[in-house]
Amino acid sequence: MAPVAPDGIRGAKLMGLLSRAELEAQGFAALGDDVRISDKASIYGAKRIHLGDHVRIDDFCVLSAGTGGIEIGSHVHVAIYSSLIGAGRIVLHDFCNLSSRVSIYSSSDDYSGAFMTNPMVPTEYTGVTSASVILEKHVIIGCGSVVLPGVRLAAGVAVGALSLVTRDCEAFGIYAGQPARRIKERRRDLLDLEARLMS
Repeated sequence: MAPVAPDGIRGAKLMGLLSRAELEAQGFAALGDDVRISDKASIYGAKRIHLGDHVRIDDFCVLSAGTGGIEIGSHVHVAIYSSLIGAGRIVLHDFCNLSSRVSIYSSSDDYSGAFMTNPMVPTEYTGVTSASVILEKHVIIGCGSVVLPGVRLAAGVAVGALSLVTRDCEAFGIYAGQPARRIKERRRDLLDLEARLMS
């Protein structure tokens, strides 16, 4: 009998998800329960990637863990075409949600012209900078947004679609624009819902 997926569909392969055996074969640093990764996602540096429980990573996502690694908590969704890339550390705490085509970079080339760019140039000629990117609990990022190295999004931050996040965002703010600016306060009802879910 084929395994039953959490949503009742028999056979993970019918849904385009990697099986548990395939996930374990990737060699993740940590692999929680109920991890659903599309067989169309690309994973690089799995030994530096920690995955919590109830994690979903959709089609055509790219997780490329550099020396800093990638840490994904529990109850996290990374939607189609999103990417987490760079040498710095990238952390998505519990209940984070990345909408489609979100890009998180923990490394960036120097665009000033003082250095050459791109990974096919020897490092002594480039000026790549790397810094951690931290998304605290309940952060949601709208589609097409970009988060640059060295940014911390405090708990409950919401980022509107097509935004460019270049600096830290304070807790429970709604941010939007290029560069993203705080435009209003986000409600905190979700904290009560979290407490009910976890009880």
